[in-house]
Amino acid sequence: MTGALLSAALWGAVSSAAVAGPAQYSQAGSATTAQISAPLFASELNRARAFVDRMMKAGVVVPFPKDPGGGYTHEQHKQNFKVIYQGGQLYKLTGEQKYADYVRDVLLAYAKLYPKLGDHPARKNSQSSGRLFWQVLNDAMWLVDSIQGYEAIRSSLSAADRKNIDDNLFRKAAEFLSTGSAVTFSKIHNHATWATAGVGMTGYVLGDPELVNIALLGLDKSGQTGFLRQSELLFSPDGYYTEGPYYQRFALKPFVVFAGAIEKNDPSRKIFDHRDGILLKALRTTIQLTYAGRFFPFNDAIRDKSLKTDELYHGVAVAYSKTRDPGLLSIAEWQGRTVLTDDGMRVARDLAAGKAKAYPFRSLLLSDGPEGKQGAVAIMRKGDGWTGQALVAKNSSQGMGHGHFDKLSWQYYDNGHEIVSDYGAARFLNIEAKQGGRYLPENESWAKQSIAHNSLVVDEKSHFNGDRKAADKLAPQQLYFSDEMGSQISTAKMTGAYPGVEFTRTLALLDIEGLDRPVAADVMRVDGGNDHQYDLPLHYNGHIMRVGFELESNVADRPVLGEGNGYQHIWVDATGQPSSADKAFVTWITDDRFYTTRWVPQAGSQTILAESGANDPDFNLRREQILVQRVASGGDTVFAGILEGHGRYDGAAERTTASDSQIRTIRHVRHGDADLLLIQTLAGAKSVLAISYDQDRSRTHSVIIGGEKISWKGFAAHVRLGGGVQ
Repeated sequence: MTGALLSAALWGAVSSAAVAGPAQYSQAGSATTAQISAPLFASELNRARAFVDRMMKAGVVVPFPKDPGGGYTHEQHKQNFKVIYQGGQLYKLTGEQKYADYVRDVLLAYAKLYPKLGDHPARKNSQSSGRLFWQVLNDAMWLVDSIQGYEAIRSSLSAADRKNIDDNLFRKAAEFLSTGSAVTFSKIHNHATWATAGVGMTGYVLGDPELVNIALLGLDKSGQTGFLRQSELLFSPDGYYTEGPYYQRFALKPFVVFAGAIEKNDPSRKIFDHRDGILLKALRTTIQLTYAGRFFPFNDAIRDKSLKTDELYHGVAVAYSKTRDPGLLSIAEWQGRTVLTDDGMRVARDLAAGKAKAYPFRSLLLSDGPEGKQGAVAIMRKGDGWTGQALVAKNSSQGMGHGHFDKLSWQYYDNGHEIVSDYGAARFLNIEAKQGGRYLPENESWAKQSIAHNSLVVDEKSHFNGDRKAADKLAPQQLYFSDEMGSQISTAKMTGAYPGVEFTRTLALLDIEGLDRPVAADVMRVDGGNDHQYDLPLHYNGHIMRVGFELESNVADRPVLGEGNGYQHIWVDATGQPSSADKAFVTWITDDRFYTTRWVPQAGSQTILAESGANDPDFNLRREQILVQRVASGGDTVFAGILEGHGRYDGAAERTTASDSQIRTIRHVRHGDADLLLIQTLAGAKSVLAISYDQDRSRTHSVIIGGEKISWKGFAAHVRLGGGVQ
């Protein structure tokens, strides 16, 4: 790594002079910045100037660590590593000595403090303690940014200051994060990704090949752990990160930033070609795992994270520099941000030149596991990735310690909103009042439990009885996927989540004649043998407009659904027993659009309308709505239903159109090994989702229903009655 100024070819029209700051850091100059050819970069430069100048005005503040996440010292050390990075970049870009002087002084303060530090006083026994922060992960994040800022100013320092900072800060920090935190450093996990990246980049800056080698190959240099091994085991061949999109976003920064350092210092490694270009593939996959800019909230996800995040500013800039993919420019435009590097300047310059094209969000199947054999995530889309429809089938592996017990669950997006939802994590990140920003107890008692997801629950117990180690051993099997527009279908099977119970779920996004929008279809086949209680929850966002069956509402008293495995957190608002598919529906409104879920009720089944939030004395849980189909005594069972978006409510014009479902009825037929879901609209259009479960794509299957012959080829198809396959 070098401290050279931004390359002249990219600097172009960028010119800037010093902005006056505190006396000890100021220098003469006008306060003008002219970056006509790259306004996004100009904006980023101005943002960095404003932040760094504000920090400079406050002076050097490096407190002794004491607080957990969200507390004063925690937040101050976060601000410090940001100012070290951004101050270093400003010096590299402008050559203004005041920035190098301030970064130097902050680092000298850390060099004085760091040798005095032991385990953080707010450490938690269940997690590895940091020095500057309550968990070692944050120390690694500090090092990744700080070493880049130091690299930018290091050549400007006196020999004495350079040696002091080298030896008393960065060598000690690298030692702590590697040999001093050997368990974390040797994991195949996002914490280790940050640690190895920080240690390896420190090795390059200090000219220490030993630090680089242990970062790349692990402490024993066998290659069984370390940065390279993580890129091989944490991503599937399709670039899907095993912990889910939220942590894929988080882990992406150390992957791409360290890869950039490797490429500059050791280009012969061809790091961006490693494992068939897995890092760039992972970046594209990360973007595909979003809707309206927000990540699908699988596993321990904080739901407010979007593509507008530091990790993706870096990722998009690096990926565009390598690929020149114009779709990435449209993502940068939506982000409204970039990074103060050559890569960031290239993004800004080409965006200003009008080279951006819409990012190609599409339907795709993303395998999970290092060899792609641990399930998959199926994404079925119609329209763009911002306001169109997206049906997401989560048929992936457990996701390690951040995974939830939600095999074969699903989500649905439309009109810019999450309609069928996933709870994500029970956590208020960096809000000290909420357990110091840590995961809340309800993350275990609610968010991870199966009933908190749109998945099958047997006998009121979570998948694998809530045992993560057991869950890590088994993953769903993706049986079928079709991305054919108008007939997008995914089928997966789960065996082993419950003893003696196997369940297979088909989710489909189907165009129905006469309807403005596709219908999401769901067929869950349960082979259970003995009698069990089956619950199939649907978590949805919206306000109920109409219920098609009689309800017994709990007005004076609000009972709780159960005693454990997440059931203790569910209030029961009403129950009912729809007598037929004509009556088994609920309609709600989300924003300006209506949605109707409709299902085929089974004999003796019950429908429960409920809400999360029971047994929550600290108000840690969001209050969200749930619809539960319950079969109290079932062996082999099939749940079949659809979700339909329809109509519009225009509040300004006080006008409502098509607020009721446009589907007349649905019907499920079991014929031999095949399942058929028949759908009929009010206008009379009829179609069938036909599933043979036969992997021979050339084999023809035929069924006669009501005197009408239904034929299709292969595993599954959407057949229009009277008009052939759709």
